[in-house]
Formats: sequence, C-alpha cells, structure tokens
Amino acid sequence: MISNILVLGGGSAGFVAAITLKRKLPHLDIRVIRSPEIGIIGVGEGTTPNFGRHFFEYLALPPKDFFDIARPTWKAGIRFLWGERETFPYAFDTAYGTRFADLPRNNGFYCHDEIRDMSPMSAGIARKRVFSRDSNGRIVFTLSEYAFHIENVNLVSYLETLARQLGVTVTDHTVERADTNGETITALHTTGGETVTADLYIDASGFGSCLLGRALGEPFIDFTDTLFCDRAVIGPRDRLPDEIINPYTMAETMDHGWCWQIDHEHHINRGYVYSSRFVSDEDAEAEFRRKNPLVGKTRIVNFRTGRYRRSWVGNVVAVGNSSGFVEPLEATALMLLCTECQTLADGLIDSVCAPGPELIALYNRFMGSRWDEIRDFLAIHYRFNTRLDTPFWQAARNETRLHGAEEIVAFYRENGPSLLAERIHLSENNQFGIEGYLALMVGMRVPHLKPHTPGPGEIQRLAAHQRRNAQNAESGYTVAEVLAMLRDPRWRWV
Repeated sequence: MISNILVLGGGSAGFVAAITLKRKLPHLDIRVIRSPEIGIIGVGEGTTPNFGRHFFEYLALPPKDFFDIARPTWKAGIRFLWGERETFPYAFDTAYGTRFADLPRNNGFYCHDEIRDMSPMSAGIARKRVFSRDSNGRIVFTLSEYAFHIENVNLVSYLETLARQLGVTVTDHTVERADTNGETITALHTTGGETVTADLYIDASGFGSCLLGRALGEPFIDFTDTLFCDRAVIGPRDRLPDEIINPYTMAETMDHGWCWQIDHEHHINRGYVYSSRFVSDEDAEAEFRRKNPLVGKTRIVNFRTGRYRRSWVGNVVAVGNSSGFVEPLEATALMLLCTECQTLADGLIDSVCAPGPELIALYNRFMGSRWDEIRDFLAIHYRFNTRLDTPFWQAARNETRLHGAEEIVAFYRENGPSLLAERIHLSENNQFGIEGYLALMVGMRVPHLKPHTPGPGEIQRLAAHQRRNAQNAESGYTVAEVLAMLRDPRWRWV
C-alpha cells in the first residue's frame, strides 16, 4: 500500500502532480525534490480550458491566489495564419460543429468565405475581446470555459506556494543516481549524500526522464514520421505602448515550421519551431528575427517528439515531459499533464492506494492513447497546410503520416463537416472532439465531396447570426479591462 510519494522535479509537472495527489489524497506523505542546478524555463505557456477545469472544478481550489501570483492573461483559442485563408480561428466554444437553430446544416457547411463570426469566441478573437456583457452591461465572467497564457516563472511560483500550503514537503537536492531492482526503484542518492526512498516515485524530471527513461530503460516510441520539427528558437520582446493584449495564441506558418506568439501583460513571447533537416540553427534564427525584429536575446531548445511505451512502470509514474513530448502547436503539454495527474489520483483513490497490474495496464493504455491522439491531431495541421511551397512544407504535405486520423480525414473528404464523425470515429475521451477536427479541416479548406450551396434565405439568416456575434464581441471587454477589474478592491470572487 502506498503511503508516501516522492516527486522528482520542481517544475510545473512536479508541482501539479504533488498538488493533485495531496488535494485528493491528503493522508499521503508527499515530497518534491528539485535540483537547484536546474532553473525554471523562462517561457510563456499556453493552456487549454482543461487547465481551469482541473484546478477550479476537479481540485475545487479558490481562484484568487492563482490570479494574484500566476498573473495569467486569457486565451479564447488560436488564431491560425495557416492554409489558404488569410487567417482562421480555432476558438474554445463551438463554431463549426453546432447549428444555428433556423438553418438546415451545421455551421461547418457554411464556412465558404467569412468565418470569423461563426461563434461568440471566434468573433471575440477577431476583435481582440475576451468576455462579453450581459443584458445589464455586466461582465459574463467564467473560470473554466477559457484558457490562459501564463509566464512559467509565475506559474511555478503559484504552484510551489499552493503545494506548501497543502502540506507538500519541498527540498532542494540533486539526485545523482537511482538504485533499481528489475522494474522497481529501490532508492535515490543525492549529491549531498542523502539516500531517499518512497513507495511511489513520480518522474517529473523533464526531457531527461531520469527515472522512467534513464534508470528503468523504458523504450521510447518516436513520432518523427509525423512531426518533423526538432528545434525551437525562443525570444521575448517588450509590449509596445498601447499595444493591445491578444486574447489568443497566434500560430504563424514559417518557411521551415511555424512560429507561436503568446501575449502576457507586459511582454510577448515568440518562438519558432522548425526542422533541422531543412534549415540550420543560424538560418532559422535569422528568419525568426526578420519576422520579429523587436525580440531580445534568443535561445535554442532541442527536443525529440514521441512518448515512452509505458508511463507507469513498477513503482514509477512519469508525468509531463518525462513521459513524452510533442511541439506546442495546440498547447497540449499542461492539458495532458492535468489528465495524467487526474487519472493517477483517481486510480489511487479507487484502488485504496494499492494499485494492481490491471489498473496499471489500463492507465498505460489510456495515457498512450492520449499521446497518440495528440500526434494524430497535429498531423492534420501539417498534411493540409498549403500556405507555402518550401521544401519543408512540400515534405509535410507528402510525407506526414496521419496514423489514427486517417479514418476521420477520409470521412470528412467524403461527407464534409458532418457531425456523424464524432460518433463513429472519435472516442468519448478524445481531447479535441469533432470541433477541433472541423476547425482545422474547414479552416484550411480541406476539399470534400459534399459542398452545400445555401439559398438566399439561408444566407440572410446566417448573416443575422453572424451580426449578433459580431455586435456582442464589439461591446466585450479587452484583457486589460478585465485585469483591472479583478484587481479592483471591490471585486469579489464567488
């Protein structure tokens, strides 16, 4: 029976794991060991709405400290500079997979030209507005329908504060080696001479995967037949005076990959994800700076995409980058981390902290499917992006394997944006749902055999719905206005 847990790693993965387990199983003795030699990654992070649901619903944590310490901004979705259209939104509400009540087909069949006002959040993205107003002009504020942009330093500060408040022990040590017996960790040894043992070890050591990958030698499943990129050049810039805070992540097509933009309150993070097969680090940075002349000091991060065959082996569970990694094209890192931690906590609760082989096998199958699902979803971004005709994008269109997305793409190409695909091809646990797939395939104008030509009445009714969304967005709040509102002493958290 598990009574004490050791978490190796003091970044966002380690602290989210510790907080989740301590909150749901408060009787457990949980200790985080972090290396003082490894600093916090100083980049901006984007989330999906899953993050808010995990913290404010599943863990039922009060939001005040999160907003005071992590100091996030809001994210209503992604604005893609991708494919044939000048731009298209992937919002976190339902734009393509829903149907306006007086129209015969769902919205995806009407996205011929203007698509930015197909949903309230999409309209807000187009106008850089985040929350709308009710009939009395008051803000319609929600915690779990939107995602966040968070600076990693602030996020880890919030998580560490919360972990300590919950009773998690945090110590600074560098682990130099692990003792093993088959598929079991028997002890960890620190450079300070301490020997540490636990009933369960959480490997949150990042790309190094010190316990699962290095000590236990779990095989790694490579994703490079689908995801070619293996480098990123990252650089921040200061926000210009009066520059509005975008309530979305931007994903922009580049010659050899793509570039993200994440807006924080006082500065902007930019990063170019590219493939070393097609461009050198020096030329990638030069292209990045041509597009982003205001960025400051840059750094290059090397990575490999894929996952470990199993993420729970013996008495080790890997979370975050220790279990796998894909590029941040859909901000899936914190989304999947929350899923890992929630599934682990529920498994320990249901097994009364005595997990058996069937539960562990189920966990591994479930998490492996989630990783593969992300790979397959990202594959669609690359296979159908026709914006540029560089060697990288030619290879992406010709060589990218769709794996598990083959069926839903084939169904779409035959039937268009039909909602039957969700019932037929997507599991109930799919992290993106039919809306995600339609946002990409409709947004990139992936051709299909069932186009719908609306009649004059349909066109008028569609335009009326779009005008309402546009008007509501025009009167909505900017991110800066909402931040000021939350910091007003008169604001009260419900």
